[in-house]
Amino acid sequence: MTLSTYIDYVILPILGVALVLVFIRIFKGPTVVDRVIALDLLITIGVGVITVYSISTQKSTFIDVAMILALIAFLGTIAFSYYLEKRGRK
Repeated sequence: MTLSTYIDYVILPILGVALVLVFIRIFKGPTVVDRVIALDLLITIGVGVITVYSISTQKSTFIDVAMILALIAFLGTIAFSYYLEKRGRK
C-alpha cells in the first residue's frame, strides 16, 4: 500500500466522517460552548485536511496556511473562554 492510496482510502474518509460529526454537533449543540468547541474542532480538522493535501501534492506552502489557521482558531477559543470567564463573575 503506497502513501497516496493510504491517504485516499483511509485518512480522507476518516476526516470526512469527523467533519460530518462535527457539523451535527454544531447544529444540535445544546449550549453555545458546545458550538464554539465544535467550530474549533472543525478548524482543527480543516488543518488536518490541508496537511494531508500538502503531503499528497508535495507542496509545503500549504503548511503555512494550516499554521496560520490553527493560530487563529486558538486565539478565537482563548478569547471566547476569556469572555465566558468575565461574564461568569458578574
